[in-house]
Amino acid sequence: MRTFLLGTTAIIAAGATSQVHAQTADVAPSAFRPQNAEAAAPLDEIIVTAQRRSENLQKAAVPVTVVTGDALATAQVSTPEQLSRLVPSLAVQSGGGANTTFFVRGVGNFTNNAYSDPAIAFNYDGVYVGRPTSTSGAFYDLERVEMLPGPQGTLYGRNATAGALNIIPKQPVLGQLSASALMSYGNYDAINAQGSVNAPLGGSAAFRLAGNLVKHDGYLSDGTSDQRDSALRAQILGEFGPDLTVRFGVDWAHQGGKGIGYSYATFSSLNQGAGTYSYPPTPFDPEIGILDPKAQSLREARFVPVIGRTLRSLDSRQNQDNTFFGVTGEVKYQTPLGALTLIPAYRSAKLDNIFHAGGGTSLINELQRQHSLEVRLAGERHGALDYMLGGYYFHETVDGNDNYNQEFLWNLQTFRSRTDSYAAFARITAHLADRLRLVGGLRYTKDKKQFDGVSNVVTLVCAAPACPTAPGIPASLSLSDIPFPIPAVGGTPLPVGSTGALAIRIQTVVDQGISTGQVTAHAGVELDLTPTSLLYANFENGYHAGGFALAAGFTTYAPEYIDAYTIGSKNRFFGGRLQVNIEAFYWKYRNQQVSHSGIDANGNPGFLTENAGASTNKGVAIDIQARPATDTLLTANVQYLDARFNNFLYTLPNRNPPQVGCPYSTNPANAATFLVNCSGQTSFNAPRWTLNLNAQQRVSVGNFNLVLDASTQFKTSQMTGFEYLQFERTPSYWSSNASITLEPRQKNWSISAFVRNIENRRIVFTSTISNIGSGTVATTPPRTYGMRLGATF
Repeated sequence: MRTFLLGTTAIIAAGATSQVHAQTADVAPSAFRPQNAEAAAPLDEIIVTAQRRSENLQKAAVPVTVVTGDALATAQVSTPEQLSRLVPSLAVQSGGGANTTFFVRGVGNFTNNAYSDPAIAFNYDGVYVGRPTSTSGAFYDLERVEMLPGPQGTLYGRNATAGALNIIPKQPVLGQLSASALMSYGNYDAINAQGSVNAPLGGSAAFRLAGNLVKHDGYLSDGTSDQRDSALRAQILGEFGPDLTVRFGVDWAHQGGKGIGYSYATFSSLNQGAGTYSYPPTPFDPEIGILDPKAQSLREARFVPVIGRTLRSLDSRQNQDNTFFGVTGEVKYQTPLGALTLIPAYRSAKLDNIFHAGGGTSLINELQRQHSLEVRLAGERHGALDYMLGGYYFHETVDGNDNYNQEFLWNLQTFRSRTDSYAAFARITAHLADRLRLVGGLRYTKDKKQFDGVSNVVTLVCAAPACPTAPGIPASLSLSDIPFPIPAVGGTPLPVGSTGALAIRIQTVVDQGISTGQVTAHAGVELDLTPTSLLYANFENGYHAGGFALAAGFTTYAPEYIDAYTIGSKNRFFGGRLQVNIEAFYWKYRNQQVSHSGIDANGNPGFLTENAGASTNKGVAIDIQARPATDTLLTANVQYLDARFNNFLYTLPNRNPPQVGCPYSTNPANAATFLVNCSGQTSFNAPRWTLNLNAQQRVSVGNFNLVLDASTQFKTSQMTGFEYLQFERTPSYWSSNASITLEPRQKNWSISAFVRNIENRRIVFTSTISNIGSGTVATTPPRTYGMRLGATF
């Protein structure tokens, strides 16, 4: 770490020094210093609230990536997954149904159930959203999105080890009557429509209503990977005198359609003599969904020894019916001690999903509720000090009845989880001189969790040389739906008719509570080299609470921790027409929670979370924006990332050879298990290089403007699945987009043509291998294109 930080410090400091000289020296005219001073306008100023206060992005002494509302609308971002193409440090995956997983610079976890917490703090309108399944339906009528990479343990608290993602809607505007509409139509019968109305309510109040409708047909041959989403948001804002502002908002969203679909990438083949697996690719292109008759026939040819017959076709049902609701309040009161902010909130989600991740069938029926309250007092320049003091309370319950079915192995999980979290925090900035500041912060978090759940696993095994007529177990949410007798808990296996198969039942009960407390800290130094050049260095650590799992032998896991060191510089040159921001980071991740599909202590497949890893994530990020002419905007974002597990060991039952790409051996501590050693492997979703390029050119044509926009993203190879199998590695790729827009000079309407994924490459973004040897992948959309109309009133 010392060598890395010294090297990057020298580079950034040298660059910062040259920047001071560049702003004071007599520079010859160039593309960024035209002889005509009016030839180019400066870059736009962006105000952010990443540090819980409003400030210029270039004055915020933390790394922040901002995507404006206009950029989100132009890119037609309607889901969290689509943010990955705009934010270089972010990787977002769909895990089936409403499940969403987030990774930032290789830090994250595969949170595919309702009782494992994400590693990123997803904040919608200033409210932390505890469930990664509840992050849809928010991407419309937005002011901006802010991505803060790295732990945010002081201001954002628990479960922000990877970072914080802030989704910030547009608020009502006093005294303004306005409306906007944006609609596009494209291939796959795609419709993306959103609109808003802002209306004054007298002189001191305003109302804003916004809505969104997104639909398209399935990108896969079986009709899956479609979208049927709708959402509404209403807000009222009132000013009650010069010191008091109150805002109230309510939002609703629905997620329908079939949802994300999967394709078969491989079916593993075991070489009994060598004791190894091979993973030949299937003959299908990625657009062939696993419910397609071609894919079903491949599955039906798969012989599974444990059941003594070939598999049968998958249940063809797939749909999602998810409803999200939220109520948010915000009270701002200016006191003699500073600005007091209160944010009470309530959110709920009702999930009803059927999907086929991993080549099986999953039924999800859950009700999630959360209440939260945050209080902050922010004071400026009390003597030489700025300060922020705050408190936070979070309460969440999740009731679930979920079934994970592999035809001959049926797992019904019924549970209730409860979380209560309390926190107090402080951040103080000391102005040591006009240009020098020291920053310190502390947060204490107390987490209490209670979990009550039962997992009933029913397995069919063949007790004869073959069992060709053995039935399958249908996916359902009740034991009574199983069409044959099953044994009592702990009872002897029962024969299933005269098929030669036996039914086995194993039950896992979890009724436990845990309580943990943790202090997280922030320390930083900020130096204004010039009015437009900032140099900063920060230390911040993060804490991710422990929890539970309904898997024998893995019922609890401990908290994880991360320490992060950052050195950065933010700069503007040539009258604000060139912006160069650079950041070097070094993260140490320990007691790492690893969530993955695996085999529990009873030999049954399950979704496990264990403290199995420690990693080092380091790199450099550079953001460049340039406006060489008023009508030209160029941007480049480059990230170099070296994220690697220093220690990553876990166990699997010593039965058949495990389907893993890491070395393994018999566990010396327990010969009944294999010890899998993935130490030294790169972290998940951690490409070494990421490059985003964008160019925008405005051309005047009479009374109109023609806006040409082109962008591309390059990523080197990355591992998208837990097992480190070759088919789970996504190779390097380019993905490019382009659009052309015609608008009048007053910009009150526009018409555009667009194309996305010009290369027409379906890129694997998530992958897994099942216990029956089916390797499945989910891919990005193919090439899409269409027309877009926009208007403001």
